[in-house]
Amino acid sequence: MVSLKSIIAAYGLTLLPTLVTSSPIVPPYFQRKLFSRGNITSTTVAAELGPQLSNGSLVFGPNNPQWSNATSRWDTLVRPDVQVVVEPASESDIAKVIKYCDDNSFEFLVRNHGHGITQSLSAFSGIEINVDQLQGITIDPDAEIATFQAGVYGGLVIQTLWDRATASTSCVGLLGPALGGGHSRYEGLYGMVMDGILHYNVVLANGTEIGVNETSHSDLLWALKGAGHNFVVVTSAVKKIYPKETETWHYHDYTWTQDKLETVFETLNQFHRSYNGTTPPKMGVSWGSTIMNLSAVLQWDFEYAGPADEAEKLLEPFNAIGAVAEDMGDVTYPVLSGPAEGGICDSASWAISSIFTLDYNVTIERALYNHYVAKVAEYPELGATAYLWHEGYATAGFQAIPSASTAYPHREENHLMVFFAVVPEGSGLLDAAETWAAEARDLWNDGQPGRQPQTYVNYAVGADYETLESVYGYEPWRLDRLRSLKTAYDPQNRFRYYVPIVPEST
Repeated sequence: MVSLKSIIAAYGLTLLPTLVTSSPIVPPYFQRKLFSRGNITSTTVAAELGPQLSNGSLVFGPNNPQWSNATSRWDTLVRPDVQVVVEPASESDIAKVIKYCDDNSFEFLVRNHGHGITQSLSAFSGIEINVDQLQGITIDPDAEIATFQAGVYGGLVIQTLWDRATASTSCVGLLGPALGGGHSRYEGLYGMVMDGILHYNVVLANGTEIGVNETSHSDLLWALKGAGHNFVVVTSAVKKIYPKETETWHYHDYTWTQDKLETVFETLNQFHRSYNGTTPPKMGVSWGSTIMNLSAVLQWDFEYAGPADEAEKLLEPFNAIGAVAEDMGDVTYPVLSGPAEGGICDSASWAISSIFTLDYNVTIERALYNHYVAKVAEYPELGATAYLWHEGYATAGFQAIPSASTAYPHREENHLMVFFAVVPEGSGLLDAAETWAAEARDLWNDGQPGRQPQTYVNYAVGADYETLESVYGYEPWRLDRLRSLKTAYDPQNRFRYYVPIVPEST
């Protein structure tokens, strides 16, 4: 039986930047150097690059016992061809590695926790820069800021700063998701993860180190907040931290049978408009799913940054619906966010699709339920893990920020709809799972006629229906500006393996 608690960490799936090969028809300013070293071996890289790196840095190949952990992926359907792993011991080493790759026309890919799910990553072949050793967190309590190195991940941030409103998912990296936005339980109060970042220390594709903030390369700052994977490697970032406002969070989980479906989604729509037209800001998340639990049911979880009496007053309409099972309590944030390992954090072959919506279309949710039940009956092996996931965040904080101020184009969107299913190894059901995923997305999209589909870059999988406009915005000036910045900061188009603005086929 799959429980709601085992799936609520399934979000924020992103990776730090990567690079590219060229095509004969790519414009000259995007063409790579013609020189190439050919095959890459760990012996060669260790001999040539190793002496330049800090003590404790590692260079190794597939025969090293650390290889499996260093190259593991959350979604095993994503298969970059890593030939050599370089693990820097110092932040300054990253520039040296990239300069070495640039001089030798080697491709490079930065990996933190390996949660990127876009298939464009599978086109990579070259040197992986694994940032596991770069997990420093430096706190300046007087200025209410902290500096986070590239390898920091949610669990580490929560252990160190759980009372300072910084991270949401234990097993996912921090800065990778922030390059695409970074949803979290705190965005109703403080905005998305990217909105709190004041300064980035980055390396360009030629190995040049620069600082990016409102007074230094402010044009690039705009791009890093929503499309950052296309431009740089972030070695560290300075982010706002916020004072603790509550000792505990209140959670309330419900399980409803299918006959309550219409009432549940009608009540959710009312709830998400109940605070000046939006969600109460301290209700960090309201998320749930259609999932198999002996039969197909609705499981929903509400998490509130405050005491039970405040939260339960807001939840009175849901208490009145009549759940077949409930669980509630008050816990600290580290307990709420869950463990850094196990459950949804474990690797698997995932079939995924996603789309943003403004509201829940009740009629479509019934159609999705019926479609789900039929698919479970047709493919029981997939049905054991498949679920229709609904992410609803408090939005007041991030929607208060002007949309044009960052490259992130989806500030008006309220909910993330996601289909997930594990494809059992050797089952031959990948095509069936991906068809199910596409059909679920199409149904969600049918529920908002007249609106163009919107795709969260951190959840993009590389499907044909995910257009660049759906990811980076339909307003023509957005992609025009991003492409102009590409020419300025990455003229050889080295960073093009994560939902690329300039794809290889261009």
